[in-house]
Amino acid sequence: MNQEAHVKSHLEHGINTIEFFHPKSNSLPGKILEDLAREIHFAGTQDDTRVIILKSAGEKNFCSGASFDELMAIKDEKEGLIFFSGFADVINAMRTCPKFIIGRIHGKCVGGGVGLAAAVDYAIAINKADIKLSELAFGIGPFVVGPAVERKIGIAAFNTLAIDAAKWRSSDWAKNKGLFAEIHDSVEYMDEAIYNLSNTLAHANPVAMAEMKKIFWKGTEHWDELLKERAVISGKLVLSEFTRNAINKFRSKA
Repeated sequence: MNQEAHVKSHLEHGINTIEFFHPKSNSLPGKILEDLAREIHFAGTQDDTRVIILKSAGEKNFCSGASFDELMAIKDEKEGLIFFSGFADVINAMRTCPKFIIGRIHGKCVGGGVGLAAAVDYAIAINKADIKLSELAFGIGPFVVGPAVERKIGIAAFNTLAIDAAKWRSSDWAKNKGLFAEIHDSVEYMDEAIYNLSNTLAHANPVAMAEMKKIFWKGTEHWDELLKERAVISGKLVLSEFTRNAINKFRSKA
């Protein structure tokens, strides 16, 4: 497997598989976020694409969220806004994409990774895909991904995740709250379910699916502005002494 960070797509029989990878537990630096948003937007414009699968490479974490290296490199509020706007751009690309997006959740989701899982239209996971919204533990908060998570699992469950930021929640918990549509006991069963659903959707009426997606995401039309406003908050908080110390403390233990 290519061990270099990447975002790549592969189109076959109407199924566009978009894969991202980063050697540090599939974390999300700005370049990965930028490329993900671009690939998702582009796939949405292609008539040959009937359905999208969003996946990450590797065998451990699905996504560990924001890159700590890039968080620590942020020098001012402008850079902070640019970085966190990357998450906003990905979520908004998924939201406005006229194709259904199936999430292949093969491992743990942390922070922004939970946001990605919440923003897909149908998440299929393995039973080891525990989740955690860890942002508050580092002095920030799930501001940008929060609307996507709250939309999917409800405000009470979102509050639970956001407040108890150090606690892992099981894949069963995530399914019961609506984050995951399905969970499976093995990667093989998970991939079989993804193949069956994506193949079925690839033969469905694309106009009907696009209209359904508009209905599913009704009420989020203001997110272009909302998520950027949330990015401003995160961009300021990441500069605080509390956040810098918390991230350094975590990195020293890693």
